[in-house]
Amino acid sequence: MNNSKNNFIDYVKIYSKSGNGGKGSAHFFRSRIQPKGGPDGGDGGRGGHVILRGNRNLWTLLHLKYTKHIKAGHGGDGSKNTSTGSNGKDMIVDVPLGTIIKDAESKEFLFEITDHHEEIILLHGGSGGKGNVHFKNSVRQSPRYAQPGKMGSESATILELKVLADVGLVGLPNAGKSTLLSRLTAAKPKIADYEFTTLTPNLGIVDYRDAKSFIMADIPGIIDGASEGRGLGHRFLRHIERNTCLLFLVSVDSNDIVKEYQTLLIELKKYNPDLLDKDKLLVLTKSDMIDNELEQEISAMIDVDHLFISSISNQGLDNLKDAIWTLLTSKND
Repeated sequence: MNNSKNNFIDYVKIYSKSGNGGKGSAHFFRSRIQPKGGPDGGDGGRGGHVILRGNRNLWTLLHLKYTKHIKAGHGGDGSKNTSTGSNGKDMIVDVPLGTIIKDAESKEFLFEITDHHEEIILLHGGSGGKGNVHFKNSVRQSPRYAQPGKMGSESATILELKVLADVGLVGLPNAGKSTLLSRLTAAKPKIADYEFTTLTPNLGIVDYRDAKSFIMADIPGIIDGASEGRGLGHRFLRHIERNTCLLFLVSVDSNDIVKEYQTLLIELKKYNPDLLDKDKLLVLTKSDMIDNELEQEISAMIDVDHLFISSISNQGLDNLKDAIWTLLTSKND
């Protein structure tokens, strides 16, 4: 059976260890013509780093679900002729853009990865020890010791993905988010008439005029109490934090359109009040079910910017794309 619904992993805990530095060498030069030469011990190589690297081709942390122990290589020891040991192999871990990293124990935010090929060292490898050649001076001509390499470090960290998208679709289950995404983009989200059809955020690219485009994310449906963890709760509310603007989708056949819209606002405010500072637009879906007269009656009850659309009949979709583009570009004017 296809378990693709479980392939979206947005939270993993990993254990990392950087490499130890190599030992410095306490070697002395020896040759037939110079049987008692001076110190020529080289330095140890540094231990390998553990590095996180942004990869725009990844959309999930699934590849880390079963690879939770990450170890970099140890540095090589120094040797004669002041030869430096090889550096330990760095362990580079690719992560999706929008991944934040926290200390597993304190939950302290450490950093985030937002750019393709961006690299941040999670753990530095231990430095290599100095060879005995560094300790020779006028008083100490034949130092017979060298430094050991420094130990690497280890830590447990939490990787948490927050989807990066320009537009987030917010709505109660069955508000029409998946259908809208499938109409505006090439994404093929699962669509059915029951709650929580969408179990993972779906992303798609919306083509706009003059070769412009923007990314739209269908976030799983919010229910009353989502901010306290009911339904899919916090697991998906955090993805909304990354969106530039929010579309609040409410079906025209809702028992109370205004109340449903207010429920969405309340849940977002409880989770993070800053979310309400984002540009937002109320989108009334399934408008092919009503006539112009009823549409005007509904508009009279709503005191916020809104649009009527039908993803089935394509009604209002061009106007919606225009409105979204205006929201996305208004801050740059």
